[in-house]
Amino acid sequence: MKKAIVLHSGGLDSTTLLYHAKELGYEVYAISFDYGQRHDKEIETAKNAARIAGVKDHKLVKINLDAWGGSALTDKNIDVPNFTGNENEIPVTYVPARNMVFLSIAASWGEAIGAQDIFIGVSEVDYSGYVDCRQSFIKAMESAINMGTVSAVEQNKPFTIHAPFISMTKDQEIILGTKLGVDYGKTWSCYNGEDEACGTCDSCVLRLKAFEKAGMKDPLKYKISDSSL
Repeated sequence: MKKAIVLHSGGLDSTTLLYHAKELGYEVYAISFDYGQRHDKEIETAKNAARIAGVKDHKLVKINLDAWGGSALTDKNIDVPNFTGNENEIPVTYVPARNMVFLSIAASWGEAIGAQDIFIGVSEVDYSGYVDCRQSFIKAMESAINMGTVSAVEQNKPFTIHAPFISMTKDQEIILGTKLGVDYGKTWSCYNGEDEACGTCDSCVLRLKAFEKAGMKDPLKYKISDSSL
């Protein structure tokens, strides 16, 4: 059985990805990051979701991206904004080079355990406009990893970065995940870490819109659950 490293945040996309990779026949090794985000709710959710999915191993890696901030997710002096729907502006929830850092670390673990496949749950269809969620970045990152690892350069064992949701909408992901048995009530997408999801940040609104489009009810509790925002 081939091994796969799956980037896993405990959110809708990455939890669906765990099940999708397993369905493809991979032995799944999940990796999550405590990177100094606003709250640890997503970390606990990621641990629980990985356990329920039955992954082979789950690593939690701590890195302090909050040491320099630059994002509403890593700097508590910057408020998480409400959803605006402005696709032409990168929101302040963008974390500088986050996926670049995450994929580099995933490649390091993959090289150590002989896993040449890395999965990331990004989409350039239903997303907040982040530059590190685009196909061009994924291909460039794959190329860089394959120029900087012994397994690829010397052993003819190149890495492949899989982004199976890159052209999928979130409602399509939800339909797929439901068929695979994902319990979306045990995922977390909100940028805030309170008992109930806020329902007004980008992540909440995109999620609510997706469930509505999929013809399903989101099992999470929201303070505000108006997908028309």
